[in-house]
Amino acid sequence: MTKSNEDVLILEAGRIEKHYWLDLWRYRELFLILAWRDISVRYKQTVIGVAWAIIRPVMTMVVFTVIFGKLAKLPSDGNTPYALLVFAAMLPWSLFSTALSDASNSIIGNTNLISKVYFPRAIIPTATIATAFIDFLISFFIMVLLMFYYHVLPGWHILFLPLFVLIALLASIGPGLWITALNVKYRDFRYVVPFIVQFGLYISPVGFSSSIVPDKWRFLYGLNPLVGVIDGFRWCLLGGNSRIYFPSFILSLGIVAFFMWFGVSEFRKMEKSFADLA
Repeated sequence: MTKSNEDVLILEAGRIEKHYWLDLWRYRELFLILAWRDISVRYKQTVIGVAWAIIRPVMTMVVFTVIFGKLAKLPSDGNTPYALLVFAAMLPWSLFSTALSDASNSIIGNTNLISKVYFPRAIIPTATIATAFIDFLISFFIMVLLMFYYHVLPGWHILFLPLFVLIALLASIGPGLWITALNVKYRDFRYVVPFIVQFGLYISPVGFSSSIVPDKWRFLYGLNPLVGVIDGFRWCLLGGNSRIYFPSFILSLGIVAFFMWFGVSEFRKMEKSFADLA
């Protein structure tokens, strides 16, 4: 009886390294299983999971609207209501911060799995983006209701929204891979992540328009990769009232690409020791 190629066990030095990226595709079903597990844990037989995806961005929008829009009287983009300006930025920020936070603890949370069987470890942190994306869809529905309430309709720019969603996810995956690898080796590093996320919220143009940044600093402000993503979301949802500063946007894309390369590189270097350290 002949055996198919899938039934043959091949022992070859360096085979895992050589076929690592192909294995990511071969183990796609594991990715779906882990993603579905994370989603079910968050939402199955619970209300707080869905409620938290609504309460957190809405409350942040209210606070930022009062502080920056009412008290500081910072300008909005054109005639856009300040609440819409803030919530349009909360969408990519929440997507980024949730994906980054979940990915950073993913390896430690799956120590039993990685110590028993081989598979590309990058599947674990990348699978966590599924939950962040579901949270994003819930928040996006709230954005639609707000736009209906304020009688604001998107223009043709909305067609580019999936592109900026993808950029937001890529912006979280690179740092997420790096941080989750550091968490395995330095367990106390996980306490730094919430501070980084909180700090990033205030230095990103979430509660204000990036147009208030002086022109001489506008380009350098793009070193924050979320600047280009947030400006893109506002441009897609609010149309001509919000514009993209393309020099800063290109710089943000470059930073996202750099962290993708750096995160993947560092993760691959430390991946071999996960089973021993976890």
